[in-house]
Amino acid sequence: MLIEKLAPLMLPREASLVEWRVADGLVPYADAVAFMDARVEAIAAGAAPELVWLLEHPPLYTAGTSARMTDLLEARFPVHKSGRGGQFTYHGPGQRIAYVLLDLNRRKPDLRAFVCALEAWIIAALATFNVEGERRGDRIGVWVSRPEKPRGKNGESAEDKIAAVGIRVRRWVSLHGVALNVAPDLSHFGGIVPCGISAAHLGVTSLHDLGVLAARGEVDAALRATFKPIFGATM
Repeated sequence: MLIEKLAPLMLPREASLVEWRVADGLVPYADAVAFMDARVEAIAAGAAPELVWLLEHPPLYTAGTSARMTDLLEARFPVHKSGRGGQFTYHGPGQRIAYVLLDLNRRKPDLRAFVCALEAWIIAALATFNVEGERRGDRIGVWVSRPEKPRGKNGESAEDKIAAVGIRVRRWVSLHGVALNVAPDLSHFGGIVPCGISAAHLGVTSLHDLGVLAARGEVDAALRATFKPIFGATM
């Protein structure tokens, strides 16, 4: 299994607990970035534990370091430049964001392995709800097959993205993380080309769109349970 391959890379070499924090209400994006910046410095200095922070933002678009302005089709919501990797994405209510602040020096300073581990984590959490998430070597994030939808012009199978991954690393401490679509307004993605992917057979979905009416607390519990085998215990 993928988790069995990744765990030796991403579990901390020395016993430590990752703080698990859940925010109430909608957190302004600028406030979240400022908090992450300060916490990363504290983690790197050994003055604070690693952290997973679950939250939601008000509706907004973020532009990663590879974003093309032509992919901003309609600025329906505020646009924030982000230091994370990737292109444009949407954040809003109904989307479970997990900011993952881990010291990769305590694990393995390997960005590719870390991104793969984040994807494996989301795939494991989705499996809790009998949703089969998949990785794609040429497309970062987690995808689900949609055989009921039209194929691409060259016969490609239809797929929808259910979770985005975008990270940044400073002093080998990670910032940003993953965004899992639980029940956002999917029409809000229409103002951008999500993650720069415009192929007609590739779209965006959510748990609710797939018929899984999971509550936020259930999703949080699944995320926490599946985090431990890959990254370690939480407190």
